[in-house]
Amino acid sequence: MLGQDIDNFLQMMAAEKGAACNSIAAYEHDLQQFLQYGNFENAVQITKQSIETYIQYLHTQLFAPKSIARKLSVIKEFCKFLYSEKIINENPAQNILTPKQEKPLPKYLTVDEIKLLTETAAASKDYRIQRIAVMIDLMYATGMRVSELVALPLTAINFSKGQVTIFGKGSKERIVPVAARSVDTLKKYESLRQKFMAKNAPSNYLFPSLTAADKHFTRDAFYKDLKKLAAECGIYPSRISPHVLRHSFATHLLNNDADLRSVQKMLGHENITTTEIYTHITSQKLFNTICQKHPLMRYTETITKKDTE
Repeated sequence: MLGQDIDNFLQMMAAEKGAACNSIAAYEHDLQQFLQYGNFENAVQITKQSIETYIQYLHTQLFAPKSIARKLSVIKEFCKFLYSEKIINENPAQNILTPKQEKPLPKYLTVDEIKLLTETAAASKDYRIQRIAVMIDLMYATGMRVSELVALPLTAINFSKGQVTIFGKGSKERIVPVAARSVDTLKKYESLRQKFMAKNAPSNYLFPSLTAADKHFTRDAFYKDLKKLAAECGIYPSRISPHVLRHSFATHLLNNDADLRSVQKMLGHENITTTEIYTHITSQKLFNTICQKHPLMRYTETITKKDTE
C-alpha cells in the first residue's frame, strides 16, 4: 500500500511541480531508505517521533548535513501529500525543523585555468578528448548545468543570433547569449560530432553517444574525463567538477561587473538568494577597488609621506 502511495506521490511531483527525472529517482531512493528503516506497513505508522529518530540515525551514520536536509525535505513533502490526499489525518512532519547547515563558498577556477583546460583538450590526438574541449567551452560560456549540457538538443543552438535555449529544472526554458568565439567552436565541432553517430543515423543531441542508453553523452562520463584532463593540466582533480565550471562562469561575470539579476537569469535560479552566494567570493575585488578609489586611501598616503619627510 505504501508502495502505491509513493508511486502516486512521484507522479504528482512530476506532473504538478515539474520535477526532473533525476530528481524523481532521488526522491524515490530517499523515501525507500526511510520506509525501510522504519519498517512501516502503512502510512498511519509514520509519526513525528519516527521521523526524528530516523534523522538522528542519519547523523550517527555521518551523512552530510546537506544530505540529511534533502532527505528530510522529501519526507516532509511526502507527508504533506499523504495529508492532502486524506490518507492520514495529521501531518507528522509539519512542525519538524530542518537543521541549519553552513553553505560552503563555491569553488571556481581562474580564467587561465579554464583556458589551459580547453587548449589542452583541443590539442589532444584523441577525438573524444577534443569533444571535452567543446563541452567545457560551452559550459563556461553559458553557465548551464551538466544535466542541461549533455542532453542539449542540436536545435537549441541559434548560430545566427549567438544564443542557446536551455531547458532547465521544472521544464523551464531560458535563453542565454553565447560569445562569438564559442559559436565558432561549435561550428567547427560539427565534423567531429559525426564520429559519435552511427552511419545514416542522425542524432537530435548536440553531444550524441554510440553507447549510452539515453543516446547522449552522460554526466558521469563527462565528470570522469574532466578529472583526468585536470590531472594532465597540473590542476588538482579535487578542485574541479562540472559544477565548478558553472561556478566559474558566475564568479567571473560578477568580477567583471555583471549585475546579479542578469546572472540569476542566466543560471536559471528561481530565487535571487541562491545567486547571492557568489557575492561572497568577489570580496577581493571590492577590497582592491576601495584601496584604489576611496578618498581616505589617498588621504592616508599624503599623511604617510609627511611623516617620512
